[in-house]
Amino acid sequence: FLSFQNGAAFSKVRGSQSGQDSTRWHVVRKFLGLISSHNIPVYLIDPLILGLVDKDIEQIRSSPDGPSPQCKYFCAPRDFTTFALLDKTWKHEVGLFRTAEKMGFQWLKILNKDPRLDGMDDLSGMEIPLHYIFKLASHAIHVVVFYERNGNYLWHGPLRLKHHMDRKFVPFRKLHFGRYPGAYEKPELLHVSIDDLKVQIPKNPSGFLEEMSHSRFLECRYREARAFFQLYPDDASLDAVEFRKKAKSLLHLAALTLNNLGVKFWLSSGTCLGWYRQCNVIPHSKDVDLGIFIRDYKAEIIPAFQKAGLPLKHKFGKVEDSLELSFQGEDDVKLDIFFFYEEDDHIWNGGTQAKSGKKFKYLFPKFTLCWTEFVELKVHVPCETLQYVEANYGPEWKVPVKTWDWKSSPSNVQDNGVWPIDEWDNVIQIY
Repeated sequence: FLSFQNGAAFSKVRGSQSGQDSTRWHVVRKFLGLISSHNIPVYLIDPLILGLVDKDIEQIRSSPDGPSPQCKYFCAPRDFTTFALLDKTWKHEVGLFRTAEKMGFQWLKILNKDPRLDGMDDLSGMEIPLHYIFKLASHAIHVVVFYERNGNYLWHGPLRLKHHMDRKFVPFRKLHFGRYPGAYEKPELLHVSIDDLKVQIPKNPSGFLEEMSHSRFLECRYREARAFFQLYPDDASLDAVEFRKKAKSLLHLAALTLNNLGVKFWLSSGTCLGWYRQCNVIPHSKDVDLGIFIRDYKAEIIPAFQKAGLPLKHKFGKVEDSLELSFQGEDDVKLDIFFFYEEDDHIWNGGTQAKSGKKFKYLFPKFTLCWTEFVELKVHVPCETLQYVEANYGPEWKVPVKTWDWKSSPSNVQDNGVWPIDEWDNVIQIY
């Protein structure tokens, strides 16, 4: 940051009879004036303010220019006010910084590498602006830069300070965005007047706040994938290329179908291993594997896939125990959906051997879900990916295995008894 002057202190108390500190409101007003003079379309993503706004959203929507008897939102106690900026809507930062300094702002720009340029052939290392902080008096404005990515979603990067930066510039640990990268759907925006300030906010503040709480994003590990392919050259045969193409198309169709139903899912088994180990579909895997928590199960799943042109191949187990679905994709590529059951200290999914009625159980340590980008799709993976993959494939998961027996090869498999014969018609259905 270049400007060392401390901006003016504001003595004028606005609105409230209690005489609460209005410095925050003044700083936000000055910042909005600054970005307006440079035609920069930011929108408010501050979780504290959006939480307050959400309680009054109908009233705010119905009176877009209504007077505010008191400073209710922007005077609320906080160290920062947070805004979002779409990268492609703005490019001329030098003029902005000059004007900011004239208005008394100090500023800080945080750069980091652009993950959109990384790939199997190139780790570009090119840096892009990820965060801006403008400080005036005792308040700071945090601007989070969002970028469009391949899967048609918005991404923001982490806030990592370079060693020469002043760590006392603002209380960085209190920032709501930047501890890790995040992924979001493109929000619909609403123009509103809040505390006599005209701002844009997400049309559905509570939806945005819910998204924010599950927004953490994991980047594909291209560096490790390249090292893997140096040891085990990629299969570039016609069959492998064709399978990957079909698997990608099947995954996109599955994602569309489940997203339309509002069912949360993640990459599981070999599909998850392929993402984590080699940033791609494993060509000899022959199927696409997804996981769904049983609490998210919906009876509409089977008819929705059938309607999408994927007939049911088999249905094993039942909703209360070891449910597993398999759908037939193009040619011999199938989609396997495993349902996961939560216990106190672990999570498990079941397996059934059709000819014997034997049941199997696969145990995993508890995990949470993060976003990633895989085959141009924004999709969930377990955040604790290494533990998840190791549970399934053991410590040697980095070594490709072409012969795999689902009943004995996984490190986490256990016998789980046998289905009673009188239940077979219900729990072993093959089409």
